[in-house]
Amino acid sequence: MSRIGNLPVPISDKVEFSINADNIATFKGEKGTNTLRIHPEITIEKNENELLIKRATDQKEHRALHGLFRSLVNNAVVGVSEGYTKKLEIIGVGFRAAMNGDVLELNLGYSHPIFFVPPEGIDMEVDTKSGKNPILVISGVDKELVGQISAKIRSFRKPEPYKGKGIRYLGEQVRRKAGKSAAK
Repeated sequence: MSRIGNLPVPISDKVEFSINADNIATFKGEKGTNTLRIHPEITIEKNENELLIKRATDQKEHRALHGLFRSLVNNAVVGVSEGYTKKLEIIGVGFRAAMNGDVLELNLGYSHPIFFVPPEGIDMEVDTKSGKNPILVISGVDKELVGQISAKIRSFRKPEPYKGKGIRYLGEQVRRKAGKSAAK
């Protein structure tokens, strides 16, 4: 029995929900619009201010899909009403980030700058006033896309364990290693 799938998804008055004949659910809210393709064996029913996710049978596959689609629907509802945000901290001497129009320009100690164009639905801004290290704020409606883009940017220069330089999530702890011992 899926415990997550049985929980109703609370939906506010500001969020509009519709599902068409092709099992594509559309969520519209203050922050934007999100669509989700629903499995044919899963149905969504709308009560007054909540969505109920139902499955066709109690087979193992349907039980797994039940919890999965409940989580995906909840992520879509939260995304269009509140949005999702990830913050990346850029640590290192000479490491810089700047927005040139819609293009993110990163100087990460390589011989060339890295230019990154965010996909549709992703907003980026660079906060340099918060401290000595620039903080890159990535926000959007789609939780999966925000996480994927922040992981992609982090992969340009992962934090290294000796000096701690690189791009890391805000608040991420990097395990530091001792360097070489001096020769005796």
